[in-house]
Amino acid sequence: MELQDIYYSSAEYIETASGNKVSRQSVLCGSQNIVINGKSIVMTDCVIRGDLANVRIGRFCVVSKRAVIRPAFKKFSKGVAFFPLHIGDHVFIGEDSIVNAAQVGSFVHIGKNCVIGRRSVLKDCCAIADNTVLPPETVVPPFTIFSGSPGKVNGELPECTQDLMTDVTSSFYQHFRPHGKGK
Repeated sequence: MELQDIYYSSAEYIETASGNKVSRQSVLCGSQNIVINGKSIVMTDCVIRGDLANVRIGRFCVVSKRAVIRPAFKKFSKGVAFFPLHIGDHVFIGEDSIVNAAQVGSFVHIGKNCVIGRRSVLKDCCAIADNTVLPPETVVPPFTIFSGSPGKVNGELPECTQDLMTDVTSSFYQHFRPHGKGK
């Protein structure tokens, strides 16, 4: 199935030298601590909290509308410590999702309206179904699908998941096109 072109107003997005497309309507707090490796898309009304700790986002990642990405934290007797968040390559984060993980591997699909609990670890090649709430410190193994509230294993993914996610994110990037100035 060929993806339909998704058009955006070129006035609303900034395209970086490495090919990232970042909406002017998104909020990147502490942008000096946010590294986006290239050919990734950050859509409108997203929040990335680089002011709390370093956030690294790999290549060909899609952060959909109204998603929130913030580093995980741990409470100690003397206060709170935030930990850097690393998101791998070819990751798709659905609309309205909140990612508060310690790590998100490569080739991961996070559905719409998900909450990824703090300090969770999503291994490579896994999927989180729409409307899933992962409890804090959940570890999602490779090639599994988690769903529900609280999120539990709901199935397995095929061995070709890496290829499928590469195709999905690469073609999404190729079909995300400007349609000129203004609206």
